Amino acid sequence: MKYVAYLRVSTARQGQSGLGLDAQRGAISAFVSQRGGTVLETFVEVESGRLDARPQLTKALHLSKVTGATLVIAKLDRLSRNAAFLLALQDSGAKFIAADMPDANELTVGIMALVAQQERQAISRRTREALLAAKARGQKLGNPNGAAALVRAAQGNVAAVAAVQQKAIRHAEALRPILCELHTAGVESLGMIAAELNQRGVLTPRGARWHRSSVANLKKLLEKMN
Repeated sequence: MKYVAYLRVSTARQGQSGLGLDAQRGAISAFVSQRGGTVLETFVEVESGRLDARPQLTKALHLSKVTGATLVIAKLDRLSRNAAFLLALQDSGAKFIAADMPDANELTVGIMALVAQQERQAISRRTREALLAAKARGQKLGNPNGAAALVRAAQGNVAAVAAVQQKAIRHAEALRPILCELHTAGVESLGMIAAELNQRGVLTPRGARWHRSSVANLKKLLEKMN
């Protein structure tokens, strides 16, 4: 049995120190060894659990798809705490398994994803309620530095937007060979391209499924890059 390993830690510091990665590697290694399998390649992602744009996961899914391997993770919560993202991953058709729950079926995974999403929403709701209660007590909210903080925030937003744009460009360039292959095979319409990308388990830069509009945006970006 062939496997592609996917590891994720939530902060750059953890990624540099290896904190959390060794435990995941150990769990995956033990699982694969128990099943007499082989790990073709290991992909490591370092980012927030709230973010669904995961280039390393996209690569791992693509390799799993083209080799017929199964994507293996140490724990289900290492993929995402976002129900929509996890369910979209299921819909992609990619084979994946968690070492801590190897017998989990689609229903089990779907329920866990929905529970995780509900918890995120509950945390957000409790935060809003706490802020409203503080405001009712007369506590001043917001940044005391006023305009200076807004200026810094604006500068930070510019940098963040630039980072997102660069990620989209790198992602588009990685997909250029696949689009050329589809073009050669006569796959031309936006809908057909979206269906083929989804069939191969390729994700959008945001980690979602492809639609006509997202394919159109991808083609426009590639044309600008020519």
